[in-house]
Amino acid sequence: MTNASDSRNPQPKPAATGAMPDAAGVLDCAPLGYCLLEPDVSIRHVNAAFSNAIGLPHAAILGQPILRFVHDGDAGPLGTIIAELAVDAALPRQCELRLVQPDGSAGWVMASLSKMPGGSPWIILQTQSIDDLKQAAASLQKSETRWKYALESAHQGVWDHDFSTNDLFYSIPWKRLRGMAADAPVDGSLDVWIESVHPADREHVLECIRRQDEGDVEFNTFQYRERHADGHWIWIESRGASIEWTPEGKPSRIIGTDTDISERKKAEAQLEEISRRLRLALDVSKVGVFEANLDTGSIIRDPQLLSIYGLDQHDPGVPAFEERLHPQDRDAALARVAAGIASNIPFMNAFRIIRPDGEIRHIRSTSVTFTDSEGAHKLIGANWDVTEDVTLREDLERARQLAETRNIELEAARSRIEYNALHDHLTGLPNRRFLDQRLDEWIADKVDYCAILHIDLDRFKQINDTLGHQAGDAMLVHTAKVLSAIIKEYDFVARIGGDEFLVLCDARQSQADVISLTDRIIEALRQPVPYEAHLCRFGASVGIAWTADGTADAKQSLMNADIALYRAKGLGRNRYEFFTQQLQTQIHHAKRTADEIIKGLEDGEFVPFYQPQFDARTLDITGVETLARWRHPKHGLLAPDYFLKIAEDINALTAIDRCIAEQALHDFSRWETQDLGVPRFSVNVSSPRLREPGLIDSLRQLNIPRGKLSFELLESIFLDDLDADSSQILKDIGALGIDIEIDDFGTGHASIVGLMKLNPSRLKIDRALVKPIIEAAEQRKLVGSIIDIGHSLNIEVVAEGVETIDHAHILRDLGCDTLQGYAFARPMARADLEAFIHSGSWRPPEATVQPARRTVLSDLKA
Repeated sequence: MTNASDSRNPQPKPAATGAMPDAAGVLDCAPLGYCLLEPDVSIRHVNAAFSNAIGLPHAAILGQPILRFVHDGDAGPLGTIIAELAVDAALPRQCELRLVQPDGSAGWVMASLSKMPGGSPWIILQTQSIDDLKQAAASLQKSETRWKYALESAHQGVWDHDFSTNDLFYSIPWKRLRGMAADAPVDGSLDVWIESVHPADREHVLECIRRQDEGDVEFNTFQYRERHADGHWIWIESRGASIEWTPEGKPSRIIGTDTDISERKKAEAQLEEISRRLRLALDVSKVGVFEANLDTGSIIRDPQLLSIYGLDQHDPGVPAFEERLHPQDRDAALARVAAGIASNIPFMNAFRIIRPDGEIRHIRSTSVTFTDSEGAHKLIGANWDVTEDVTLREDLERARQLAETRNIELEAARSRIEYNALHDHLTGLPNRRFLDQRLDEWIADKVDYCAILHIDLDRFKQINDTLGHQAGDAMLVHTAKVLSAIIKEYDFVARIGGDEFLVLCDARQSQADVISLTDRIIEALRQPVPYEAHLCRFGASVGIAWTADGTADAKQSLMNADIALYRAKGLGRNRYEFFTQQLQTQIHHAKRTADEIIKGLEDGEFVPFYQPQFDARTLDITGVETLARWRHPKHGLLAPDYFLKIAEDINALTAIDRCIAEQALHDFSRWETQDLGVPRFSVNVSSPRLREPGLIDSLRQLNIPRGKLSFELLESIFLDDLDADSSQILKDIGALGIDIEIDDFGTGHASIVGLMKLNPSRLKIDRALVKPIIEAAEQRKLVGSIIDIGHSLNIEVVAEGVETIDHAHILRDLGCDTLQGYAFARPMARADLEAFIHSGSWRPPEATVQPARRTVLSDLKA
């Protein structure tokens, strides 16, 4: 018999002569493959199934050796079986082999070989495909191997308790982590096994097992100590899950894994020891430590830090860091904190604090930002009291100054005349003459600056006109003091006329330094200034010309700073703007956006979105607030922040208000027809829209159902600035059955008298007041007071910015009437709102509704 390699390409043999068996016709129709082999294993006859298995027609198969169509790896076993049949033909033989297709692919078959009866030398070969079975077996084996190594690499042992058959299985890794041999028997009975559990953990373990066995929990995880085979204790974390249950609902089979967590527990103990040592070191050094969550605003202070600040650690109302800072150090200290947080590198700080008993202490601190394991952005730092060191340095400084006093007085006398000629008599700052001198020195390269800040006071004219020039002069003096305190040593500040000031920034400063300086100036000048029982409020707009890149000389930079100042005042005042090459581009962008707003109004791109409002007690929908959105063809859905200012500049606010209101009225009519259950809707109304000629007539023609529509007006615009014309318009609106609501109440400076004058149906507490009520008892009292004021005037109170169910509970218990916020629903399009209302998905499960009235009432009584 030839082997497989010698019979791959033989010459075809002529078909053997002789009569065919009678069963040939039957075999041709059989679904299994049949092949009749001659004694030399050449193929005498095949049926259609065998021909299809090889992928060749009969003519290409007949006369060929069978081994030509068998995979090389299987030719040997097949040849052995054929040889055995030649010696002993009594029993058929079987083997698995692969038949090779013309394209080289192979398919597995179960081959059965037997001799023809009656002493014939011919061999019958029968094949049945098992290719799918082989692939499934290989896949199963691969999967079992994968899970085996996954569990072993994770050092997890598997256990399987089948209580219905009393079959308790424990894997080899399960035994290995306990120091047991792979073939060691395991007595899994609870009474025996529990003795290996640490005595201190047995009660806990038994309770966890009881809960699992009783069906109280489907998944069970617990940790405990168990005795290792060599005698020491190991920590085990056991996780089990019920997978089969009795008809009574009790688990009948539980499968789980055990993991050795001894190293983890050891690491935890080491960490606790390190923490203990650190606490001891901090106590000895009298260093106070804090950790602030920059995402949530929460702060953790240790007792030593509270002691440094003179605070009681048991007092829940610990004041904020800013409240303890000395007023003269507050801006600089907070600016250093802000800069350090922005830089993400460790930073130092030095400042004074005023303790509750009035004592002033000097503090040094070091801090650094980091991101914890849960992704929270945090600031951690240490404070220590350096008052004694500072006092010593101050004493030495006074001694030095006393020794130099005579020289200073002589120098001051010589400089006084020159000083008066170059300084403003009111503020003491350099005047325009001094500025021109300094600019000439700059041009001559005698001094070097990197930027010019042109500062103009906002609302200064109103103070001058209402309180007189003496008040205006006081504000100018105050501004000069603020600027002098903020600028750096080598900067130059001058009053150049009226309420305008100018700062030349020393070239050693970076652009970031200039921005920080400007921010401090704007923040300081926006603080109210007391003057003769009045609080004068003004601000500052700043134009900045950056000159360090050499693009302009000193004279040109003055003009650039003036242009940037104009830009800052045009963008809303109380801000700064740089003169850049992109300034012209920004102007073009504003013009393009203005054109797009006009076109968007023509093309119907401005659409209403609706945010539902809910009864604080029943959570029934009491109405919806209509919000404007712009479906921009290129930029997608845009909120008002994107277009509101430009729309106001081009007097398009009234058109947008009118467009949104008309669509909202149409949608509300649709909801009334559908009986959707939206009792009313509100729209925001801008000041220009309220004063639009013909407003009342246009509203009257719409035939708006009484009590269904509310106009939301900003508190800061309408309460204390309500002239006679506005009052009459609001009365006419009320006569049409349209309610008036006050939006963002609590953020402006409205008086109770102004509220009574307007007599709105509702007032909406601004989200800035609502957000902190969970953490701050004082904030809850403030919100509760606003609600009481509203109710005393028969005004319904709505809370905006209700972000969590805890907010909702507290506001409900404070007596708030209506809730609006992300805790229940975001603003959505009409179709989404309809689907939302039909779903009723805003109502929380009963189990989650926990009253908070006791906490709120205790806060209010405190």
